[in-house]
Amino acid sequence: MLNIHPRSINFDWDACTIRPTENRRITDSHWDQFVTDGYFVIDDLLTPEQVLDITLETDHGYNEANDFMKLLPEERLFIAERGAISFAPHLALKSAVLRNAVLNSPISEVANDIIGPEARLYHDQAVYKENEKPRRFPWHQDNGYTFVSPENYLTVWIALTDATVESGCPWVAPGLQRHGTLVHNYVEPLGYETFEEPPVTPLAAPVKAGGAVVFSSLTPHLTGPNTSPSVRKAYIVQYIGNQATRFDNPQDSTGTPMQDDHLYPMIKQSGQK
Repeated sequence: MLNIHPRSINFDWDACTIRPTENRRITDSHWDQFVTDGYFVIDDLLTPEQVLDITLETDHGYNEANDFMKLLPEERLFIAERGAISFAPHLALKSAVLRNAVLNSPISEVANDIIGPEARLYHDQAVYKENEKPRRFPWHQDNGYTFVSPENYLTVWIALTDATVESGCPWVAPGLQRHGTLVHNYVEPLGYETFEEPPVTPLAAPVKAGGAVVFSSLTPHLTGPNTSPSVRKAYIVQYIGNQATRFDNPQDSTGTPMQDDHLYPMIKQSGQK
């Protein structure tokens, strides 16, 4: 039995999945799988050169985050833990390379094809899963962390190294995005969890470096433990529509519009610089 979030009681998945008319990057089969299962894998989204350029920037963010965690008690901060999983958020606000990657590249073209030309950057972060302390991430929806309305925004999970089952690729619970946002509970030290095991058969979504797993903010997903010999590197970019509003807590009845062009810049269109 799924526990629906109070703000999501009247959610209608079909009403919020109307395909934009312009298609730059995704295929009909991608769109059909997104509507049905809540996700798809797109191979070779980025060239090896683009992957290298992005990785040089995310490595810098990772190193800063890792050095900071060394100074903390138990080398932990919220759900980040040195040797297990590290997060370096908001890198596109500091890096011209990453800002261009998220606003004017094949990554933003995916957002254009699903959200439309007024898609805005919501959040970006490097997520490196180390192998010193193998740990899975809990089943969660991205909208389960901070509630955003409209609820169906977009996550593009970009593999900077090959993401295999062994190294901790994403897993998804297909079809459950149709129910809207679910209630999440915090599980120490893993983070917010909506269920321990999904009521449907989960699917692994391995992807090679340069490819991406694209999914709705409502698609329950996790990443498995990294039992490979090396660090699994990913860059995660999220996009919202132009009318998105963030609700920071259950008592927040009005929300905060996310239309600040500095914090939530709009993607570029063809011919724009």
